Amino acid sequence: MTYLLALDQGTSSSRSIVFDEHGHIVALAQQELPQIYPKPGWVEHDLMEIWRTQLATAREVLAKANIKAGDIRALGITNQRETTALWNRKTGQPVHHAIVWQDRRAEATCAALREQGKESLIQSKTGLLIDAYFSGTKLKWLLDNVPGARAQAERGELAFGTIDSWLMWQLTGGALHATDVSNASRTMLFNVHTNQWDDELLELLGIPPSLMPKVLPSSAHYGDVRPELLGHAIAIGGVAGDQQSALFGQACFKAGMAKNTYGTGCFMLMHTGGQFQTSHNGLLTTSAAQATPQTQFAIEGSVFVGGAVVQWLRDGLHAIKGSAEVQALAESVPDSGGVMMVPAFTGLGAPYWKPDARGTITGLTRGTTVAHIARAALESIAYQSAALLQAMSRDAVSAGAAPVAELRVDGGACVNDLLMQFQADLLGIPVIRPAVIETTALGAAYLAGLSSSVYGSIDELSGMWRAERKFLPTLGADRAAELMARWEQAVRQTVLQ
Repeated sequence: MTYLLALDQGTSSSRSIVFDEHGHIVALAQQELPQIYPKPGWVEHDLMEIWRTQLATAREVLAKANIKAGDIRALGITNQRETTALWNRKTGQPVHHAIVWQDRRAEATCAALREQGKESLIQSKTGLLIDAYFSGTKLKWLLDNVPGARAQAERGELAFGTIDSWLMWQLTGGALHATDVSNASRTMLFNVHTNQWDDELLELLGIPPSLMPKVLPSSAHYGDVRPELLGHAIAIGGVAGDQQSALFGQACFKAGMAKNTYGTGCFMLMHTGGQFQTSHNGLLTTSAAQATPQTQFAIEGSVFVGGAVVQWLRDGLHAIKGSAEVQALAESVPDSGGVMMVPAFTGLGAPYWKPDARGTITGLTRGTTVAHIARAALESIAYQSAALLQAMSRDAVSAGAAPVAELRVDGGACVNDLLMQFQADLLGIPVIRPAVIETTALGAAYLAGLSSSVYGSIDELSGMWRAERKFLPTLGADRAAELMARWEQAVRQTVLQ
């Protein structure tokens, strides 16, 4: 049997999964990752803790699978994307905590860029809108605010990377400073047409080019893991940001195919093939995972607070003891009783892009119970995702393509049948849950398998995809439109005056 190892470094945990050559999970190991909140709107991670937990789960999963590192054909990495790391090239030590993708501290820089009229320049080169979400402005903040960082960077002593780059640096003992096109495309510093760092954008943000990692296709031989870490050298053969990796793992290889990942946030991507398509509906254009040097693109929408709203019910309201309890609590009432929740805890992402929005709960009455709030919280995930798909379909039609015909789903919250059925009802199209919902890790394994000749082509991977359940819409189109209109009204009430 041939095995592939996927390292899945996410926002809330580090995980490692061993897959066999048929894409089946052999073993999984996971450790939670502590969240650091220094100030309102700021979110950080300890980079050494990311490395410690990721290495520990890699060792644990090999033991669970009862195999040795020498039995692994190749290793793939997938990661939280825009999270920004800066470290010393000589010592390998971070100069600061990682600034997490949810962090909003760089908003002032973004506002200045907008005032300078740089939106069209940045969108035309990167496919992105100006937002503190992306790595470039986070990196500028580190250089401007960590004592001595800018001087060290100017001397070539520091290295920047997203979490994939940080892990590869550690796995290879500093021999490899690299990233892939999908992660690079989320920095606001990368020209997605040429697949190169853009000198004009680097200069605009005051980023020394010496900080930047080498960029490779998502499926390539990056380097080898130091043998002393896992007991044997393993080829690093695939790297992709978590959402592009999930698109790949869902076998969405053709234009018009779409997936939604229900994790801490929700991330919907529609493949557009080799066509760079600018969104006119508040979405982003991003590089898809690329199995070859040929450019591939996707339209993407990001919901900042998806499954994290369930964590808030647990940790903030203490409405539930464990996340798994939310479905039973929500199903204890027939509907939300008119309650609408917009979980804009860190602003609203696509298609609204309202960084100043704050969470609201509307429609409360004397008869409202915690069950109604729980149901509204769960439904908020589906409402936000429906707004994304509607925007995506408008973009597709304006480009002369057909609207999205079905939505493939994955991520932890997609196991919630109530949520998936409500999602299908709002969208009016089938929502399909695959047999393997760990598609983020699976995509990384597939990319590694392609570069190491475990698989011969993406057509072979398409043939391996299997559905577990299909949720068909049961709600009339008029009722779905009425509910979405109520949601949009609730969104309008979230912006602070």
